[in-house]
Amino acid sequence: MLIQLQANICPDQKTAIQDKAKELKYKTTEVITQAGHYLVGTGKAEFDVRTIGHLPGIKDIHMVSDDYKLVSRKWKVNPTVIDFGDGLQVKEGELTLMAGPCSIENEEQIEKTIAHLVSQGVRFMRGGVFKPRSSPYSFRGLGLEGLKMFYQLCRANGIKIVTEVMQVSQIVPMEPYTDVFQVGARNTQNFNLLDELGKVDKPVLLKRGISGTIDELLYSAEYIFSGGNEKLMLCERGIRTYETASRNTLDLNAIPILKEKTHLPVIVDPSHGIGIRDYVEPMALAAIMAGADGIIYETHEKPEEAASDGAQTLSFAESARMIQKMRKTFELRKELV
Repeated sequence: MLIQLQANICPDQKTAIQDKAKELKYKTTEVITQAGHYLVGTGKAEFDVRTIGHLPGIKDIHMVSDDYKLVSRKWKVNPTVIDFGDGLQVKEGELTLMAGPCSIENEEQIEKTIAHLVSQGVRFMRGGVFKPRSSPYSFRGLGLEGLKMFYQLCRANGIKIVTEVMQVSQIVPMEPYTDVFQVGARNTQNFNLLDELGKVDKPVLLKRGISGTIDELLYSAEYIFSGGNEKLMLCERGIRTYETASRNTLDLNAIPILKEKTHLPVIVDPSHGIGIRDYVEPMALAAIMAGADGIIYETHEKPEEAASDGAQTLSFAESARMIQKMRKTFELRKELV
């Protein structure tokens, strides 16, 4: 069960609720987030919720059979809205676009990318300064100093930053210069990292693991939420299958399934999802029609010269054309739904 507590609950009332749950053979875990105060109850005994729901201090009580209770849509019917200020929100019913290079390379690259995004009305720029690479000899990012430069240039132009965090020790130094912490596919089950991101009052974009199931993605999101951070977005970025014709297999099935299972926004990454520049656009449009709340993709002035992932990166001209098509597709979806 999931118990939402009233904001002004007193200690004696909370203790009485915990004691009653224990009597019903339920173990409770207290969770305090930016937006709410909860008791998450785990147990198997059946009971009438009225036996506990009448107690003082309870705002609402829900029976949630999923193990990932806090991120489940079974208790929170209204979808989560993540407010970034400046009139910028990520939410159901709108299409959020996030674009930028795989890796932040230099100041000129950032400035040109910002100019492209501003011209297209895109308010989020993605870019990695700490890069997990298959080869230790590949470009692995500019680090914290690169992030500071990235942040200053984006902030001056009203752009929010999405950048990857790879380990617990990076969170504190990155936090002042980050708008969205991205957890990459290789770290989706780095539970120490997820626990610590639960303590941060910054949005997290959680990518699906390379071979991860939908439920495993939701379990990982539950780690962050139960740690105290409700500002969560899920990202379908393709999974590794037996198919070798593309880098990954973009699981469009995951979009409507996640939209039914969870109240969290669902973002799709077609760049990593297929890994082939020519096919990024059709996969992005398909993701929008499947119900995605946003698209995150890679763009670079000269993809052939990109420090990483050039084969799946769009040029600015290709990006501009895709943005127009994505917005038209989103309007079409609204008419059809």
